[in-house]
Amino acid sequence: MTDTAVELVKGKHILVVEDEYLVAADLSDTLQEMGATVIGPFSSVQEALTAVTSVEQLDAATLDVTLGQEKSFGVAEALQKRGVPFVLLTGYDDGSLPETLRDVPRCDKPFDVSKLVNALFG
Repeated sequence: MTDTAVELVKGKHILVVEDEYLVAADLSDTLQEMGATVIGPFSSVQEALTAVTSVEQLDAATLDVTLGQEKSFGVAEALQKRGVPFVLLTGYDDGSLPETLRDVPRCDKPFDVSKLVNALFG
């Protein structure tokens, strides 16, 4: 990770929505090491929606598109309504996303944390 990425993340409250345990744990740990406060990780749409609507300070979010059998499009919509920047973590191309999400920054899995941070804050 770059010094620039660390500076961009330090002090931010970042929601992590990811259903793959190892990915969620690794991303959460890395963001915390960079100085962020991690909200989550959450592995279901309902948990994530509850966090989006109830957490007071939310600076950004990482959002896995597929959570088990669910798609996280409702969470993305809630983040958009709240004005919270987010990045989609997915292996899908733009054509498989709703039109409202096609311009949202996306990181293909596996992703580099510095690129993810730059997509969020750069």
